[in-house]
Amino acid sequence: MRAIALIPILLISCAPASVTPEAQLELERAFEESMRGAVLQGNFTVFRTDGEPGEDTDTSEPVRLRQETYRIEKVVKRSDSLWTFHAQIQFGQTDVTLPVPVQMHWAGDTPVVSVTDLGLPGMGKYTARVAFYRDSYAGMWWGSSHGGNMFGTIEPGEGE
Repeated sequence: MRAIALIPILLISCAPASVTPEAQLELERAFEESMRGAVLQGNFTVFRTDGEPGEDTDTSEPVRLRQETYRIEKVVKRSDSLWTFHAQIQFGQTDVTLPVPVQMHWAGDTPVVSVTDLGLPGMGKYTARVAFYRDSYAGMWWGSSHGGNMFGTIEPGEGE
């Protein structure tokens, strides 16, 4: 019976400690600094989400990776969870520079960007969840008829 009584105590002691407000501010400041002038260089995959047949639904072919590049001028916190990425976005024939408003959530020390049906001028609406950790990013994205995975490295900006 004593062993059963110890289980809740062990579970509580193993739970991650909550981040103090001061530590959270430092995480946010460090993230803003790490993104200043950074380049996210990586790849994304594509699959159809509208149920229509298409070349990207052929599972007999190996997954094709497509290149993407995001040049981050800066990232600015606007309120508790609203941030703006000032970025140049390059993939396929698309090459635009614009401010991108995102929701930022934190999984401990890991920032996670969340956008839902975000309209980007000339590009359509997108939904995405992207996590940043150390020198990498990874996530999932969806457009009107396609979706996929994305991943890559974060190259520090000049003077880092």
